[in-house]
Amino acid sequence: MHRRRRTALVLSAAIVAAAPLLTGCGSDAHPGAAAVVGGSRITVSQLESRVGEVRSAQRAASKDDAQYAQVVASTGTLARDTLHGMVLDRVLDRAARNAGVTVTRKDSQQMRAALEQQAGGSKALETAWLSNYGVAPKRLDDSLRTEIEARKLAAALGIDMNTTTGKAAFWKAMSSASKELHVDLNPRYGTWDVQKSSRVDAKTPWLREVSVAAGQPQTA
Repeated sequence: MHRRRRTALVLSAAIVAAAPLLTGCGSDAHPGAAAVVGGSRITVSQLESRVGEVRSAQRAASKDDAQYAQVVASTGTLARDTLHGMVLDRVLDRAARNAGVTVTRKDSQQMRAALEQQAGGSKALETAWLSNYGVAPKRLDDSLRTEIEARKLAAALGIDMNTTTGKAAFWKAMSSASKELHVDLNPRYGTWDVQKSSRVDAKTPWLREVSVAAGQPQTA
């Protein structure tokens, strides 16, 4: 699992339980799409916009160009990791809907208030989420909603995410949702492992992604 994912807590703790079963093959059957999930496209322009939001926030948080360059170098797979999060969010939405789970605005507000108190304020929380999880400040509420949805899904399934059995049950539900949605990635970004509900790098070292903000090629 990619460390700079949007789902910061529950999902990142659970991925270790996933085991290989079936891999969804990427294709280039959808020009202009970074991925197709449940028949709905995530366009390359949408992905680039999300990456641009993170890069802009990282630049604003950097004290100078040298520090920003270091941040960019340390997040060289940002585009692929961002796409992973965008796809995973849709898979989680389907799994949650299958389990009858909903998330209210109040749920998100309560979590944000609690986390802001722990972090020392709204700005501190936004900075932490940007640094640790690659989440732009404007997407923080979306990220928290995803976290709540994951927690509620685990509760609806009656599982303990601190156990191997619980993690396996959670990812089984996610795998079922992935299968229903027929996730199809543009080969540039790899393929989708249905069982793990995770993006997998394609074995094509000649493919390189381009940083939206820096405009420089980045290695895989």
